[in-house]
Amino acid sequence: MHHIRMTGAVLLVPALLLAGCGSDTADPGAAGGADAGDAAAEYPSEQITLYVPYAPGGPTDLAARTTGECLQEELGQTVVVENRAGASGSLGMQAMLQGGDDGYSLSLIAVPATATNPLQMEVGYTNEDYVPIAAVTEIPSVLAVGEDSEYATAEELFEAARANPGELSVGIPGATTSQAMEILRLAELYDVELTGVPFNGNAEMTTALLGGNVDAVFINASEDVLQNIDAGSFVPLAQSPEEPVSYLPDVPTLAELDFPELTSSVSVFGLSAPASTPEAIVEKLESAVQTCLDKPEVIERLDERYVPDEFIGTDAFKERIDAIVEAYGPILEQG
Repeated sequence: MHHIRMTGAVLLVPALLLAGCGSDTADPGAAGGADAGDAAAEYPSEQITLYVPYAPGGPTDLAARTTGECLQEELGQTVVVENRAGASGSLGMQAMLQGGDDGYSLSLIAVPATATNPLQMEVGYTNEDYVPIAAVTEIPSVLAVGEDSEYATAEELFEAARANPGELSVGIPGATTSQAMEILRLAELYDVELTGVPFNGNAEMTTALLGGNVDAVFINASEDVLQNIDAGSFVPLAQSPEEPVSYLPDVPTLAELDFPELTSSVSVFGLSAPASTPEAIVEKLESAVQTCLDKPEVIERLDERYVPDEFIGTDAFKERIDAIVEAYGPILEQG
């Protein structure tokens, strides 16, 4: 039984959209091997659509548009980036799956949300329905309070939470994100009960914190958040990775604060395709993304702080997703 309450509504995937899931996706066994090989060799021969499962602006949109522009140069075909926000990112995945498995319908995925969505609710897809191609950026989380907060340290915040279970609120970027999962695990594993309040992205969370509507935020440490920290309007209390990042100096990790299990709140944004997309096309896209991430202008636009030091291709990305399902699956099943 969870020792946490989540406030705020999670949008449901429209029934009509769910009903159509997969109905237009080609049967991978319908075409002959030779035809599939020819298609892969000629790929791409037409426009590619890259869906973004979130609203314009923010780290997923930046990752998608930067990657899309580079892929357009590398592959020699137009890449159209289309935002399909809603239902905790599920609408973008649905659009991709309905677009076919020929490599012309792709999506940015935000892990762990993409992986945890089907573990929590009916979204019309499972983690077997898509293949991760490559990670583009990874952004750790930071637990922060406003400049006028009564809590000067993470220890003070957690002590107050233990003394007043569920009374302190923490803004999180959606109910299926790594931040939401770690708030749940904070209660389950360490008996620190906070009320998670889901918001649609950093902008809403920032407004809520600065307006005093939440006691803290557990938020992606993206450029806008770092700017608020530099300006003094956000006071960082803890960061999420197993190893501290250099751009959050003097901010302890949750592991260093005696929460050794809470090291998974890192959002990984990457490219995906329907699972039945020919392997040769997936490999071609994987190679193109790797080439893009070696380009100084792409690294600069994505921000070198967030580009993985080592390339995370299809196999490594899938291992990450499998690990998240293993860690978060049991706690979600209890809900």
